[in-house]
Amino acid sequence: MGESKEDDTGGGGGEKAIVPRDSWGGKLDFILSCVGYAVGLGNVWRFPYLCYKNGGGAFLVPYCISVFLMGIPLFMLEVTVGQFMNIGGLGVWKLCPIFKGVGWAAAIVACWLNIYYIVVISWALFYLANSWSKVLPWSTCDNPWNDENCITGEQTARLMRNSSINSSGLTSVPAVQQYWFNKVLDESSGIDEPGIIRWELALTLLLAWVLCYFCIWKGVKQTGKVVYFTALFPYCVLTALLIRGLTLPGAVDGLVFFLKPNMTKLWEPTVWMDAGSQVFFSYGVALGSLIALGSYNAYNNNCYRDAIIVGCINSSTSVFAGCVIFSNLGYMAWYQGKKVSDVAQDGPGLLFQVYPEAVTLMPLSQLWSTLFFFMVLLLGLDSQFCTVEGFITAMVDEYPRYLRPYRPLFIGVVCFLSYILGLTCITQGGIYMFTLLDTYSASGYSLLWLAFFEIIAFSWVFGAENFVLCLEDMIGYRPFIWWKISWLVLSPLLIVCIFSFTLFKYKSPTYGEDYSYPTWAEMLGWFMALSSMLVIPVYAIVNVLLTPGDSLLDKLRTACRPTPEFQAKLAAIKNKTPFDSSNGAANNFAAVAETAA
Repeated sequence: MGESKEDDTGGGGGEKAIVPRDSWGGKLDFILSCVGYAVGLGNVWRFPYLCYKNGGGAFLVPYCISVFLMGIPLFMLEVTVGQFMNIGGLGVWKLCPIFKGVGWAAAIVACWLNIYYIVVISWALFYLANSWSKVLPWSTCDNPWNDENCITGEQTARLMRNSSINSSGLTSVPAVQQYWFNKVLDESSGIDEPGIIRWELALTLLLAWVLCYFCIWKGVKQTGKVVYFTALFPYCVLTALLIRGLTLPGAVDGLVFFLKPNMTKLWEPTVWMDAGSQVFFSYGVALGSLIALGSYNAYNNNCYRDAIIVGCINSSTSVFAGCVIFSNLGYMAWYQGKKVSDVAQDGPGLLFQVYPEAVTLMPLSQLWSTLFFFMVLLLGLDSQFCTVEGFITAMVDEYPRYLRPYRPLFIGVVCFLSYILGLTCITQGGIYMFTLLDTYSASGYSLLWLAFFEIIAFSWVFGAENFVLCLEDMIGYRPFIWWKISWLVLSPLLIVCIFSFTLFKYKSPTYGEDYSYPTWAEMLGWFMALSSMLVIPVYAIVNVLLTPGDSLLDKLRTACRPTPEFQAKLAAIKNKTPFDSSNGAANNFAAVAETAA
């Protein structure tokens, strides 16, 4: 479509024809790919923690409101525009050329994300490999990385149940914590001491990229088959872990702690901001990946229905995963004589310290550890390769003549370069770089900034009514007016509130309890964030200046209009002019071009 449709027939001037675009092999391929992409590690390590922290079951109130105010509307918008345009995250801006900088900014953010997100998968592979040991290495204190302060989970339980010992200061360090910091990370004292590359993690990171490459190298028809396993099997593991967790003592206490509503929390602004932020990040919007996944749909696919289905699955999975995690944490708290609040954490601490310690206290600990980290691997892997797919699709569709025939090679180059850059996160000081990347480059400020301009471009500049007409033309009926209101008012307003609150609460980055980043590292973080954020206004200014026109106002108007090709298509839709919908391309643009003008 767009620039490539005209050339797909063979083109002129003796140039070779462009290789046709791929498409999904079946309807479930798309839905499962979206589920695999949206349902990721944040559902397991962030949502449960935020839920108990912000009032338990009461947190579900602002969370569900945010889902329907922002999560599903943004998800639907991106999938719809990708399907309508039949092109990736750069080509879709033919609907609103002045904002093409949003597409380039999303590509930059995806590059940053590719560097560090997959590091979590490399950690999971490391734990997975060691889960097959006769004795879990993080369950004992007789290893080279342990010191005299090491204490096992069972020793901790005896210690906490002995009130006389418990009253004395606890200077001991859990074995699982020493394994994480001293063995896995081999942590240095700061970001300015990178140390050596951890060769074990270099190998697992390489394996993670190899897996990612072979999931997408042959195109979406192959990817659509891969997600049948990577998207569905984690639910089998979650179900098995939940059943096991519910049979353990203390599980009910964990679930009560997780879900018991504290309605007074609803009066705190931070609760609503946390809910909105969680919805925004868990749906994976503003990265171009959803546009790419939608672009491989048939023109008349019911993306309206699909977006609602995937949104409900995503949010339900968060609650389901929370029940799994806290049923097991309840057992861990019961076993060690602690409160559930004393063992609950978020982020990598939950995946690589809390839960590994919990499985050491269970019979058949190797089995449960293997299942858990295999689940983490799959949750991270499908989110990772869908993010890479979004970037690849955007670039290949932007330069189809040069990249599409060599797509497997191009994917290999992207994976290799990302692997090389990712090595900075697996040195002895790599965790500090990982935290810096996670704080600035592909979360918080940059994604909220991108999403705001994206929704303004499509709902206000291109026009929400025009967008609804396009959606209606694809699915055969007009969507509920709620979504139009969300695109115009509710979603942009909520994004502005979250962005403003995030800026207001800004603090210099820290790691752990006592490490503060040096000024140069904080500046590096802001460079990461601004590397994508500034692209949007800079591109808009340059685009207006280079657009033909007699005055600046004429240039601005032209830059805000769709390209002539899509002006014609929009006119065809408004006038109910017949057109070929097999690929989303108007059958007779010439016949309606005059009307569009």
